Amino acid sequence: MRPLIWNPPISLSTKEEKVVKRIRKAKLFVFLRQIRHELFDSDFQTELATVFKDSSVGLCPIAPAQLALVVILQAYTGVSDEEAMEAIEMNRRWQLVLDCLDCEQSPFGKGTLVRFRALLMSKSFDRRLVEKTIEMAHVSKGYNSKSLRVALDSSPLWGAARVEDTYNLLGHALRKALEVIAQNYQQDLATVAATMGADIITGTSLKAALDLDWDDPEARNVELSTILQALNSVESCVTQKTDLDDLTTKRVNKSIQDARQIEAQDVEEAVDGSPKLRKGVAKERRISIEDQDMRHGRKSRSQKVDGYKRHVLKDLELQMIRAVGVTRANEPEASVTTEIESDLNAQQLTLENIKELQIDRAYLVSHWVKQRIPGMTIVCKAWKVQNGKFFDKKAFVLDWENHLIRCPNEVTLPFTEGSVVHFSKHECDSCPKRSQCTQSKLDRSISIHPDESLLVELRERQTTESGRAKLRERVSVEHTLAHIGQWQGDKARYIGLRKNLFDLRRMAVVHNLHVLARISDTTQEMASFNNPQSV
Repeated sequence: MRPLIWNPPISLSTKEEKVVKRIRKAKLFVFLRQIRHELFDSDFQTELATVFKDSSVGLCPIAPAQLALVVILQAYTGVSDEEAMEAIEMNRRWQLVLDCLDCEQSPFGKGTLVRFRALLMSKSFDRRLVEKTIEMAHVSKGYNSKSLRVALDSSPLWGAARVEDTYNLLGHALRKALEVIAQNYQQDLATVAATMGADIITGTSLKAALDLDWDDPEARNVELSTILQALNSVESCVTQKTDLDDLTTKRVNKSIQDARQIEAQDVEEAVDGSPKLRKGVAKERRISIEDQDMRHGRKSRSQKVDGYKRHVLKDLELQMIRAVGVTRANEPEASVTTEIESDLNAQQLTLENIKELQIDRAYLVSHWVKQRIPGMTIVCKAWKVQNGKFFDKKAFVLDWENHLIRCPNEVTLPFTEGSVVHFSKHECDSCPKRSQCTQSKLDRSISIHPDESLLVELRERQTTESGRAKLRERVSVEHTLAHIGQWQGDKARYIGLRKNLFDLRRMAVVHNLHVLARISDTTQEMASFNNPQSV
């Protein structure tokens, strides 16, 4: 059955006017009621209809545009699916937007909303919602997007799943495997675990069941061996069973594979052949069984995060979010630019359209910077150049035309970017400025960064008043991230990269709608000023 095209009334009814007058805060409800026919115009609804088709039998189909509005309202209010269903039936603000004022029952069920959200993600229509808000802003402001000034920044997003140590990770994975088997045989967990030689993990707490002195390394290794023996026993039993259906076998093997992944990353063999915990942290260490994408990471030297980082690319002219990205917490910030560039390409934009890119230093190693086109201005605060009481790099003159470096004593040597220049020991020993330059017994060396010319440009720019003013403009994207944090919070709502990217995209839609509302208010004020009789 083809989904319905929604044609809600544009003018407010008498009953709706009364509701609007009573809304003091949460003005986005009023704005969505005013512009829902523009946000979901006929062309966009037709496009949306290709994503979602109601296949239920005997039920009235629901227009995808209404479901998309629910997704936006969920992001704005921070409610779950259950709470959204309740709000549709009991909250007149929700009913105002969805054109079901005073309805006693929601026009659709929770399952329909869940299925629609999954389809949005599978077809990347969550990104399309962001693009639609930008298209509306272009129409409102007559904006030319072919020459962009953008700012990119990130903030931590803590994972929704539980972070566990090696013992609990192994036990958690084993327990999940046994629970699936117990469900298949319709037996209790304790019976199945005892049969498979893994009764150690059936208690409410694995560590309580182990009951060891955690300060004793030998005792810890003995119990680690106990858990791994249980894992071997369960894996062996599953291999021999032929009465498990394909779905059960797949789920059980997935949990066993998770346990083996934990073993590979966290366990090594001792001298006597027994297992022991590995020293240090594996590069891609998994920290959660429920969410395989969560990682240990840092936003700064002092700020740790277990989960993800969220990234926002803001258009500084429109004040709207152009694109967003989510990365694992251990991945460098610069890795997100490939994903964000794909979103820009979907808007018929390329790097050539970016005339000014404002970033922090974490993004300086991105391909956007390394492969920047002529004419792109990078705005970023450069690293400090300090060498204690001795001459720093700024005291050395770099001749970029001839690729020569000249020291304070006028000694000149050739250089290449990404190399280290060593002044000879003989010249340094006889130099009258040696005491101001180095205390090394060998020579003075200068490291030339692979992108040294850009760093020099950044340092020179921030010594000027206009350059410092440019740097302060990046505060705008920091404020946007703060607004996103108010709606989304600092903890992820979902498990997994893709679902959290969906959540961040709908937060971007909410942010952009607020900007559209301000544009609309400004336009109305200007119209009233220019034509007082229209008021």
